[in-house]
Amino acid sequence: MSSAADARLFPAVQAPVGTARLMAARAADYATHQSTFGPLPAHADSAALLAALRDSGLEGRGGAGFPAWRKLAAVPARERARRRRVVVIGNAAEGEPLSQKDATLLLLSPHLVIDGLLTVAGALGAHSVYLYAQASVLESATRAFAERADASAIELREAADTFISGEASAVVNALAGKAPIPHDRTVRLTESGLGGRPTLLHNVETLAHIALIARFGAAWFRSVGTKGDPGTRLVTVGSDGHPSRVLEVAGGSRIGDVLRFTGVDIGSLSAVLVGGYHGAWLPAYALEARLDRADLAGFGANPGAGILMGLGERRCPITVAAAVASYLAGETAGQCGPCVNGLPAMAAVLGRLATGDRDTGLPGEVRRLAAIVTGRGSCNHPDGTARFVLSTLTVFADDVTAHLNGRCRKDHR
Repeated sequence: MSSAADARLFPAVQAPVGTARLMAARAADYATHQSTFGPLPAHADSAALLAALRDSGLEGRGGAGFPAWRKLAAVPARERARRRRVVVIGNAAEGEPLSQKDATLLLLSPHLVIDGLLTVAGALGAHSVYLYAQASVLESATRAFAERADASAIELREAADTFISGEASAVVNALAGKAPIPHDRTVRLTESGLGGRPTLLHNVETLAHIALIARFGAAWFRSVGTKGDPGTRLVTVGSDGHPSRVLEVAGGSRIGDVLRFTGVDIGSLSAVLVGGYHGAWLPAYALEARLDRADLAGFGANPGAGILMGLGERRCPITVAAAVASYLAGETAGQCGPCVNGLPAMAAVLGRLATGDRDTGLPGEVRRLAAIVTGRGSCNHPDGTARFVLSTLTVFADDVTAHLNGRCRKDHR
């Protein structure tokens, strides 16, 4: 990046030190926000912002982990040059029941999210800008919007309270006045999304990081975290007997350290669910793994939306997994076979195993159904559900055997 671009993007303001970045402000009001982070820099053009995001290594924080700069680059160059048709959306739907990070961010640091939306919208000369959020945070978001004139063009829309409401095409459908369910995409949203316009959608945490990168630069962003997972990330952490908390941690933090920080006795856990209901289990012996793709890949997991949920060693994991699978089977869009037929069938077989059916063919049937639904839906819901169920059978193989032998003595509540 040129020095001229640096000067335009990164005015001289003091950057937050340590891992308290997104949560650095002591209050949510605009005056505190400005005194903490300084004013929002003048809008960079799309090429300068794209270069800053590429250098930062920021990945999306909504679950898929797609590099932020690639999303921006996916907006056709002709549309970036025209600077009048693009739609920008901040997504805080957070349909995942275990996640609280997006709501917490909007309650504590709403102006960073607004700054991120304005930064991206300014770089693209956006036609329309939306913030799509749960009802629980609408009041605080509305209060933040009212504090600043530059947010007047952002439309605030209430998100549906369903698991799949945050999927990108479901968000676009909702904003278009349609049912908030995914649709089968043959063309990228960045080419044809809301109203047929090129549409750039980011999770709100991603936007907050963009707001800080625009102020303090890529090198500052990378000064915390690991090479593979630079910067900080918000995580929702909880376990049996411990209410969930949202923390801001360095990328690549050791999972055991994060759990211990919240007061969780990791010696009391049998495993940790990483990434939420579409995630995978990390067994207790692996809790010193880092919260990054490289360390988690061997367990079929990734940081996802930043969820760490410990399972007590006395809880029956098969019972827990059956309840989650049943919930997910009820959260389908109801529009394609793998979801409508496959997920309920898979959940029912897992439920039989959990409730004492000793048919030795049950685990194999679960695996067969998981293979059938994977890769065949209009969205990733069947894939994510199958991943969770298969991870359960793998990590808790001894518990599966105990159920088949009628010897499980764990808590089945």
